[in-house]
Amino acid sequence: MVAMNRQVIKWFLNLAMGVSFLVSFITGMFKFTFFVRIFGLTTRVLPIAQMSNIHDWSGLALGFFVAAHLVLNRAWIITMTRKVLSGEKMMR
Repeated sequence: MVAMNRQVIKWFLNLAMGVSFLVSFITGMFKFTFFVRIFGLTTRVLPIAQMSNIHDWSGLALGFFVAAHLVLNRAWIITMTRKVLSGEKMMR
């Protein structure tokens, strides 16, 4: 089995974060009656219980993906935090 490149892993992780965010955001919007009215879906029966379950699980997945993202990028985060806190000028 070929070892995956770190950049490829980060790319898949970012893709997974984006998808889980969209799922969580869209299902979260339908949990509010205000948005249901805006989209004209008041006459439709929506599976709110299922959407709520999907919303909860995608939110948990997003949390996991963000934690993994922070672990994979910790060196950059530490370096940038030190630069910012030290007042070091950053090149553009």
